[in-house]
Amino acid sequence: MAREDPLTFQVLTEHSIDMICRIGLDKTMYYVSPACFRLLGWTQAEMTGVGPEAFVLEEDLPLIEAASRRILNPEVENSPATVRMHRKDGSLVWMEMNARAIRDPATGEPSEVVVVMRDVSEHKALEEKLASMALSDSLTGLANRRAFDQALQREWERTQREGSEISLLLLDIDHFKRFNDTYGHQAGDDCLSAIAAAVKKCVRSTDIAARYGGEEIAVILRPTSAADALLVAEKLRAEIEALRLPQGNGWVTASIGVATALARHGGTMRMPESLLLAADNALYQAKREGRNRIVPALVVAHQDR
Repeated sequence: MAREDPLTFQVLTEHSIDMICRIGLDKTMYYVSPACFRLLGWTQAEMTGVGPEAFVLEEDLPLIEAASRRILNPEVENSPATVRMHRKDGSLVWMEMNARAIRDPATGEPSEVVVVMRDVSEHKALEEKLASMALSDSLTGLANRRAFDQALQREWERTQREGSEISLLLLDIDHFKRFNDTYGHQAGDDCLSAIAAAVKKCVRSTDIAARYGGEEIAVILRPTSAADALLVAEKLRAEIEALRLPQGNGWVTASIGVATALARHGGTMRMPESLLLAADNALYQAKREGRNRIVPALVVAHQDR
């Protein structure tokens, strides 16, 4: 692919299913192979004379910049990056890029960069599906305990940075063992799935609902005040009761512990463990007080940023 052998380079690029680009040190593409039209919908003329960053999703640009810096290092032979690029029809496609620097044989200095790009959208979709499966509860479709733990840590760190507040709902289905014993485990699974669907209906897309364990469901509300969290909890409690799932002489209900943590200078509580403990204690207080009710708790945690 050296410049002194243009015929070989032309035959290779024009018959390649991958898109091959020659990019100057000024980051301008002065050659783009015909595969660009099949992969991205842009013609060679439309892509020539600009940099690849003109077609890369803005939030992925730092990946391109990092790869560009790496490939100029004489010890680096190949600099890969996987980014999203804009197709001409407005859609996005995942493209895997591999860059190699062409160097002057006499000086060793780079003269241009050759980049080979291929569509890896199907591979990325499979990766995302597998990642989602690893973090989802197969019965309810909610996040699983692993995903919940990661989300709670992440959202608490955000709460600390912002000096805001975060609320956690811990919901337990009342007398669920009795329901299972009466109607069987299949009906128990269906009951849990129906309640999970009710939870999804009541929370925002930015909230995180997870199967915390057994018949317990946890919901992370960020940023949500104690008062607003109680409103969400009451909506959930009423929605579950409205399912009219038979339970003895009445309906299946749920008890909910609602804990809100404030990040404040001077706070002493250890997080996020204290938030979980507060929600758990509030939940069991709700059960002791007769079930089908909500009990709140408040935690003031240290803000160290």
